[in-house]
Amino acid sequence: MAKMTVVTGAAGFIGRNVVAELNRRGQRNLLLVDQLGNDEKWKNLLGLEYDDMLSPDEFLDRVHGVGTVDLPEIDGIVHLGACSATTERDADYLLENNYAYTRTLCEWSQAHGARFVYASSAATYGDGAMGYDDNDLVTPSLRPLNMYGYSKHMFDLWALREGLFAKAENPIAGLKYFNVYGPYEEHKGDMRSVVHKSFGQVGSDGKGHVQLFKSHRPGYADGEQMRDFIYVKDAVDVTLWMLEHRHVGGLFNCGTGTARTWRDLVTAVYMAMHHNPQIDYIDMPEHLRGKYQYFTESKPDKLRAAGYTKPFTTLEEGIRDYVQNNLQQQTA
Repeated sequence: MAKMTVVTGAAGFIGRNVVAELNRRGQRNLLLVDQLGNDEKWKNLLGLEYDDMLSPDEFLDRVHGVGTVDLPEIDGIVHLGACSATTERDADYLLENNYAYTRTLCEWSQAHGARFVYASSAATYGDGAMGYDDNDLVTPSLRPLNMYGYSKHMFDLWALREGLFAKAENPIAGLKYFNVYGPYEEHKGDMRSVVHKSFGQVGSDGKGHVQLFKSHRPGYADGEQMRDFIYVKDAVDVTLWMLEHRHVGGLFNCGTGTARTWRDLVTAVYMAMHHNPQIDYIDMPEHLRGKYQYFTESKPDKLRAAGYTKPFTTLEEGIRDYVQNNLQQQTA
């Protein structure tokens, strides 16, 4: 029997799209890991093909050899399971879920010769004062703005100290995902992309107004705060390229390398729906103002130097595809 690939966070946003793309490429020998809870996230599993699914706790038990059921032979782990809420304030929960769990799976992968690709985050860059360079010399100097970002940063630092990115055999790969948008993010609630939120605010008649935060920093007009928005199909392609290229180790940015404004994004949603933009600007909540990133832009040089050559989808193209071939199809 062929060795299996594990995808954690498999019913989540990026995870679901990773599994679907693996299926499209002909791979079915998959072990999915996720906590489905009481919401509608389970619906993301519809249409997927896989061998088995475990809860994170059960998977961790098998990793530790607890119980009578052994793990199958595993060739690689794509570790996307984590608390992704940037507003989560339970630091102990984030420490356990985003750092300790990741470290355990990484150590197991190293001991068993399995490829390990994991999700870091652009939130590790904090306010951007140190730039967005994924160079290993820069990483220790980063100062995340929230505990979510710090929990991701903790593992990056540990892996860097242990030399796991630069190993001659079986190096690991981490991806700092920037602002990902696309299908199968509905379950994320308030953490879903502004593309999805805007689509709902516009409405089928196009009369709805979309709300964006006002700027509270000189040099940025309202709606002109900038992000590096990456379509989930591109994020998945980079992720699976890392899985396939086992010799490539390192911590890499996963973004387009081109920052765009929130106004650009909302305008693209209206255009995809064939309506004229109607945008209202509201005050940013006080508790967010000191933790808000006004500019993020991936530096893709390291990823390109590693051998990834595919062009990234433009914001307008990605939003058009998402809106017309997914969101509007759901409401038709």
